[in-house]
Amino acid sequence: MVEAFAVASGKGGTGKTTSTLALGMALAEEYDVTVVDADTGMANMLFHAGLADVETTLHDVLAADAPVEAATYERFGMTVVPCGTSLDDFRDADPTRLRAVVADLAAETDILLLDSAAALDSRSAVLPIVLADRVIVVLQPTIPALSDALKVQEYATSYGTDVAGLLFNKVHDDDAIDEIAAKTEQYFDGPTLATVPASEAAREARRAGRPLLAHAPSSPPATSFRRAATRIDVRDRGSEAVADRFRSAVIPDSP
Repeated sequence: MVEAFAVASGKGGTGKTTSTLALGMALAEEYDVTVVDADTGMANMLFHAGLADVETTLHDVLAADAPVEAATYERFGMTVVPCGTSLDDFRDADPTRLRAVVADLAAETDILLLDSAAALDSRSAVLPIVLADRVIVVLQPTIPALSDALKVQEYATSYGTDVAGLLFNKVHDDDAIDEIAAKTEQYFDGPTLATVPASEAAREARRAGRPLLAHAPSSPPATSFRRAATRIDVRDRGSEAVADRFRSAVIPDSP
């Protein structure tokens, strides 16, 4: 079994990386999970996963300076592939190599979670969505956020990537989320996986360099992320077929 999900949003600040790691830890209770920081331009997963001091990252792999095995780390029950934060490393990295990297990782795992860039403004930003089987859209419960999320869905479906569901994050007002969630049924293909309440626990986890589910496993947002993971219908694609599809995926010239 292997299926690749791009965790995406239409804007920054939605808590996408927190969501990726939380879903990864929750899914890892049942599956072999690999999480990839595919946001090569604004990477921050290494800080969230306690990997800020590692020597080899996905940037090195994309620059053909290291094999992907050298940039994989076992953390919190998952395999984590972080990107670095050096601008020089980013300039040397070839984002089109991500296709081969994902194909190699797919042969060794059940579920791939690709933490995608926030904005669809470059080839490197949209490539994870193009490569994924399905996309999980992370957004906050506002009308502008819905508009941004719709752009993600439109782009994904134009490349044959389905929507696995929506994840409302940093929710402050339960009444407001009911109104927004009702609107999503009109416009989005996937279900609402969960509404995650805003919490100081998530901010504390980031400061501690630990995923939320490791730092505060009993907190309300952790419970919501676990609920979201149970609502993701994981499909058996077959590792060889998926790896072949990754290697032959069409890379867009621009978003």
